[in-house]
Amino acid sequence: MSARILVIDDIEANRRLIQAKLSVEYYEVLTARRGEEGVQLAKRERPDLILLDVMMPGGIDGFETCRRLKALPETRHIPVVIITTLDDRANRVRGLQAGAEEFLTKPIDDVQLMARVKNLIGLKVVIDELRAREASGRRLGVIDEERGDPLDRHRLVASNVLVIDDNANQIRRIRSALGVENRVFLLGADEPPGPPDLAIVSVTAKSFDGFRVIARMRSGEPTRQLPILAIIDPDERARAVRALELGAHDIIVRPIDEEEIIARARTLMRRKRYLDAIRARLDQGLELAITDQLTGLYNRRFLFTQLSPLVMRAQCGGEAVAVMVIDIDHFKRCNDTYGHDVGDAVLQEFAARIGTNVRPSDFACRLGGEEFVVIMPHTNGDTACLAAKRLRRQVCASPFRASGLEAPLEITASIGVACSEHGGDTAETLLKRADEALYEAKRGGRNRVVGRNGTQAA
Repeated sequence: MSARILVIDDIEANRRLIQAKLSVEYYEVLTARRGEEGVQLAKRERPDLILLDVMMPGGIDGFETCRRLKALPETRHIPVVIITTLDDRANRVRGLQAGAEEFLTKPIDDVQLMARVKNLIGLKVVIDELRAREASGRRLGVIDEERGDPLDRHRLVASNVLVIDDNANQIRRIRSALGVENRVFLLGADEPPGPPDLAIVSVTAKSFDGFRVIARMRSGEPTRQLPILAIIDPDERARAVRALELGAHDIIVRPIDEEEIIARARTLMRRKRYLDAIRARLDQGLELAITDQLTGLYNRRFLFTQLSPLVMRAQCGGEAVAVMVIDIDHFKRCNDTYGHDVGDAVLQEFAARIGTNVRPSDFACRLGGEEFVVIMPHTNGDTACLAAKRLRRQVCASPFRASGLEAPLEITASIGVACSEHGGDTAETLLKRADEALYEAKRGGRNRVVGRNGTQAA
């Protein structure tokens, strides 16, 4: 996977060395000598990853550069890896608290660097795709505009942390560090407080294979999106790389430093909540794209998307599909007499009665205006007519009430029914036959059902 990587380092030899290593892997490399220059270049070029040195005399250092990158809406989604000779605990934690995704020390281990690069770029690709789909939804008007960046709304909240480990002392340290802000539970020992937001997996465990656990979590549907923090022994470069290759999102070395694990856990869980929020808005946008906004039923687009393959399947020897076309009797008179507010209230109540009187397998849709359609898969014409009679009775069983009305309204409906029992049917011809049956019901006095063969049913 190729990508664009920005290297920010004040020493030319370091920049050239990293650029050479990345170019061999076919990455496009941009370089900057100072923190301020790197921030401006990142804003302009939007790289997929930033490798950032800490010690940069004559300007802002790497920690401040990272904070500025994470504060800007144009660059805050770009992963940052701090690379430095400062290998002490305090600077590592400081870098993570500044917003960096990783903290690597010089001399750079090529294998670990490349594993980190591939891991973080893969994550960036997912984020970019989701954000692009969200932006498209906003342009189309199916996703509501929200103020501010979603990252600001998904900071510190109590989360569920799943620990998979067999080291009692290590478990106690994890609970001590993360239990203040989160609900920490041990697999197989504690009652889960809910779906986990983070999994901490020890690959140093004696009683199970931590690598296998990571692999299964990454391949299983319920845990595929769950961030994983792997615990490794120090100086086990190969095992750290292996954990990242199998799907761990981050690693932490033993003995566990409480401030470091807090910083890493916060970063992983905040990112998960951000991605969950984007996915939820995309799902909402998809729902809005197929839903009639006034009634909450499916819309015309969804109607034809579902009906066409059902009719085609029936024509190829599959089970029949039936449709009802339903029209509110004298709805124009209701609108003209009482106004559109009352008309909308009647439409909403009418839709609710349809929705609660069809089967779970049926699709209730609003075709437009006061006309509705119910798609009934795996249904023959006689069964559909019986269902239509029941629905008609339920519609007029009780009067409709609306705000501003002195007395409730008596509302009735006419229904036409057709079934895909004719050769060569399409969604359009099936709906046309049902529509013809509907008009026959109206000509016959309204408040009745007419089936596909013209048989009336009061």
